[in-house]
Amino acid sequence: MTANKQTGPLPVGSTIGILGGGQLGWMIGREANRLGYRTVVLDGSANCSARHVADELIVGSLSDPELVQQVAEKSDVVTLETEHVDYRYIQPIEETGLLRPGAAVFKMIQDRLRQRRFLEQHQIPQTPFQSLENEDELTQLQWNGEKAILKTRSGGYDGKGQVRVDKAGSLKAAWAELGNTPCVLEQFVDFKMEISVILARGVDGDIRVYPIAENVHRNHILHMTIAPARVSDAVVKKAEEIGAAIAEAMDYVGLMAVELFLSNDDELLVNEIAPRVHNSGHFTYGACETSQFEQHLRAVCGLPLGSSGAICPSVMLNVLGDLWPEAHEEGAGQPDWQHVFASPASRLYLYSKSPARVGRKMGHVLVKHADLDTAIQTAEDIFEKLSTAK
Repeated sequence: MTANKQTGPLPVGSTIGILGGGQLGWMIGREANRLGYRTVVLDGSANCSARHVADELIVGSLSDPELVQQVAEKSDVVTLETEHVDYRYIQPIEETGLLRPGAAVFKMIQDRLRQRRFLEQHQIPQTPFQSLENEDELTQLQWNGEKAILKTRSGGYDGKGQVRVDKAGSLKAAWAELGNTPCVLEQFVDFKMEISVILARGVDGDIRVYPIAENVHRNHILHMTIAPARVSDAVVKKAEEIGAAIAEAMDYVGLMAVELFLSNDDELLVNEIAPRVHNSGHFTYGACETSQFEQHLRAVCGLPLGSSGAICPSVMLNVLGDLWPEAHEEGAGQPDWQHVFASPASRLYLYSKSPARVGRKMGHVLVKHADLDTAIQTAEDIFEKLSTAK
């Protein structure tokens, strides 16, 4: 990476460094290949999904500052597929070159309390919260025993790093279960729906928002994303405004996802911010004019953003290792994908992961149809058949 930061668009043929080579890194890499960019990927496994598309794969820990710097030296811009790379390891990249999004974004995102206070500072609606730093704060906490979720301030995803508490006596036990580590206590929200705002912001401040998506979870893992979400125009407008306000306040560059709870009285509350391409944005990869992965590349490379318009309604169905026969065993057979191929408008995306494990994201199915209800029913039928056939 040159000492002088690039001010204009990165020309085709430039090299993009990607920290993380999982399925998100793989899909970013596929789009980079198509656009004519080179990629250097750092991942902990030589068998990672992105190995198929990377021009160069560096195998090693994302927490190794020397390897992170090695990626930076080989790249014209560096980006990430995960928010779990300590911001202190990527901060030096900004001293000599391009890191998009910037290290300050990850510093804020990696600490749930910082994230909550950022939203509070910018008057963005969110789940009510309190900080729990130590045992003294535990005894002084003003909490009346309502249902709440205790979450570690750092780490955790897909339901990990959090414990539900519903009575005062269980709070101390929950804190101990999480290792007596600094936490955030968030009020439990009795919501009727979770939605995602998938948007991109370019270096020039241009913002493009995708159709608001509706998320359906099972066992704390995203099961299905429905786009567009079955909500009113007023909810769509408010969600778009919240997402754009967050991106502007962060001076963000790249693709981001904002997860929001929609309460029973149609109030929107921010749950989490993901500074990267996102599982709930996979529907854009085939159902929108520009995929979230290409859009992210356009943003971080300083190119004009593409259209975020939908081609047609769609449903994204996550394919977990649960669907593999005897998923706990190495070399288990494949699910019967004929149930996917039998639907003309359905597409299968597998992430080249092995072995299949319960709860592990192995791929997804995209179902498109002019009628959203038909797309939903088709996705549910495919899932039922795959589940029954295993």
